[in-house]
Amino acid sequence: MGRAKNWNKILGPGILFAATAIGVSHLVQSTKAGSLFGFSLVGFVIAANVLKFPFFEFGTRYAAATGKSLIQGYAEKSKWWLYVYLLITIPSMFFVTAAVGVVTEGFMENLLGLSSLTNIPRFTLYFLFSLCVLILLKGKFNSLEKITKVLGLALLISSLLTFFSSLWNIKEVEVSYFPSLDKNAWAFLIPLMGWMPTAIDLSTWNSTWTVEKIKQSGYHPTVKESSKEFQIGYWISAFLAVLFLSIGALLVFGSDKVVPQGGVAFSGFIVELFKEGIGNWAGTFISIAAFSIMFSTFITVLDGFSRNFTLASQLAIPAISKNTWYEKFVLFLVAIGGISLILSFSNNPNGFSALVNTATSISFLLAPFIAVFNFKLVQPSSIGEKNSPSRGMNLLAILGLLYLVGFSLWFLWDLI
Repeated sequence: MGRAKNWNKILGPGILFAATAIGVSHLVQSTKAGSLFGFSLVGFVIAANVLKFPFFEFGTRYAAATGKSLIQGYAEKSKWWLYVYLLITIPSMFFVTAAVGVVTEGFMENLLGLSSLTNIPRFTLYFLFSLCVLILLKGKFNSLEKITKVLGLALLISSLLTFFSSLWNIKEVEVSYFPSLDKNAWAFLIPLMGWMPTAIDLSTWNSTWTVEKIKQSGYHPTVKESSKEFQIGYWISAFLAVLFLSIGALLVFGSDKVVPQGGVAFSGFIVELFKEGIGNWAGTFISIAAFSIMFSTFITVLDGFSRNFTLASQLAIPAISKNTWYEKFVLFLVAIGGISLILSFSNNPNGFSALVNTATSISFLLAPFIAVFNFKLVQPSSIGEKNSPSRGMNLLAILGLLYLVGFSLWFLWDLI
């Protein structure tokens, strides 16, 4: 009974992580990977989730061991670490916000059709950003989060139904489900793995959520308890990444279906896949669930970047902490920057895909820096022998670093 009581005080950060991760990387990139390349990229999806795991877990581990966020840890370790984090966050927060925003806009427009009702170009985009900023300013996110958790469960169940239905009605195709990797597949690898399951710099968020959960519940869990709670959310999101790839492979790959390039068209494409899997009756239900997950992800992204960038700025320049308006200013800055990027990419016929691929690629290239910082912060010299990772986890982290650095160098070499 005592364990169950404590579990209620711990549960939250891992689930919030899953809600944030199950967005662009899953609904868009994983589905597109399966639709275009069958199961040929599934190994890379699994590898990305496994090899990135330590660096996300380290955020939760550090917060549980010290009661501080990773950002505070960076500042205490070295001011230069904090400055590097800020430099990494600036491009990341604008591109991530834009990529998640444009996908959420697509699902919102597909569900409500606001732009067509008003005849104002991109009205849905402006309405979405304004609504989310207003919700965050009013502090009404907590009640919304509870609703989206329920709808997230609905999306999980419907995804499983669609997957098993596609297995039952598996089509015959003339090509193999595991084709050889061509140039297009290799080019898609970094954008696919960049947010698989999400950007590594967002590991600072799990540490912040863990600290906030400790404050709210009044219970300070052990490192082992916090790690277990985080792993539930992490591996659920990893499982869903493979699931969405499988749905794309089984229902689209090898068929005459064309994967749309536009945000609104792509969201409609996703809904149609689910309808094909479990029936037309589920169309509205799936539209609501998918939009709710993306909406939850988007508002969490706006909130996460504004909070964490504010904290990092205040630690770097203490005078900023005296200005109570600064976090609101950062929130508006992130929103305006995201909208500006979306509009700048909209001039490109393939702007939707280009924006998402650019955002995920930037995240992958910046990941090694955060990975190294997180690895160093959880060693015995920082959090003690008892709370530091096991040999197996450290070995996995070293393999993860080699993976991140290796693929980043290959990607940069290929660009030259």
